[in-house]
Amino acid sequence: MEGEISNFIVVWTLVVISLTYCHTICQTVPSGTKRLLAISPVIGLFFILPLNLTTISLGGLTSFFIAWLCNFKLILLAYGKGPLSSSQSCSLAYFIPIACLPIKIRNPIESTKNEEHPCSEINERGLKSPMNYVIKCLVIVAFLPAYERKDRVHPVMINLMYCVHVYVGLEVSLAVVGAMVRALIGVRLEPQFQEPYLLTSLQDFWGRRWNLMVTNILRPTVYLPIRSISSCVIGRTWAPLPASFACFLVSGLMHELIFYYIGRKEPRWVVTSFFLVHGLGVAVEIAAKKALAGKFHLPRVVSGPMAVSFILATALWLFLPALLWCDAEDKARREAMAMVDFVKETWSVVRFSFIMIVSR
Repeated sequence: MEGEISNFIVVWTLVVISLTYCHTICQTVPSGTKRLLAISPVIGLFFILPLNLTTISLGGLTSFFIAWLCNFKLILLAYGKGPLSSSQSCSLAYFIPIACLPIKIRNPIESTKNEEHPCSEINERGLKSPMNYVIKCLVIVAFLPAYERKDRVHPVMINLMYCVHVYVGLEVSLAVVGAMVRALIGVRLEPQFQEPYLLTSLQDFWGRRWNLMVTNILRPTVYLPIRSISSCVIGRTWAPLPASFACFLVSGLMHELIFYYIGRKEPRWVVTSFFLVHGLGVAVEIAAKKALAGKFHLPRVVSGPMAVSFILATALWLFLPALLWCDAEDKARREAMAMVDFVKETWSVVRFSFIMIVSR
């Protein structure tokens, strides 16, 4: 674990240096192909750097942050678009965290809309209340006895717990990053999740609730260009169908890459299949809504459970096996034990130091 932490420090030092270079480039090179060529070495480097990390907690998140989110933001920056081209990113102190971390600075108009949303529990910092995260963490703690006695628990129940564990782990990790950024640069941030278990449809889940930082980056990089091209071929009415499906295809491919970083195993394209299935599901929803033209709506009490059932069934069928294929279960257990040992050692040192100071 010590070697992993050292590699982690080196990787992120290189990330900061590289982004400083990109910030300089965008100040001197006009947007377009020339700027893209100038920053393309950084994009290539960000695909290579995660190979120096092997853990889920450090390597998995780093690959998500820089190989996916940051690279997509840099591609937008090359053409003068995206969050890195906004006035908020002019300062290097803002440019670096916005580029390499899963955050979005809150727009005052959008913030007002979010506060009016009944499912929003966002405080003044752009984060949910601490109690929200505490409750979710306690749910995971409640799963631990079942993990210890897996042979006595039905495999489907264990896998459902794993799915909840993945959700809570990801949301809490991103929230911690968001809180650190808020403390360092003092900005209000958009939430990364909007209580996905309260979904009303697949569109609602993927577009408004689940991992919104990915949604925010896929829209300008994939959805809008494909929709624009499709409008010339099939018309504006049906253009969202191939555009949304393309987003799921790209998301599936990027998940394959992240899973490779975690497990270093040859891709089996199962996780891509998961996202393609959901892409088809969302396309069917869009087509049905356009065909019915508001004449018929499923009640929320019906559409919500149907969507939840579809997501859980496909996750157990396709997504979770792909994650477990990367040895995620064993790695997560080893990392958790290492973290517990680290906390114990740190507490022992602090307690010993305190006793020595008091005894003087």
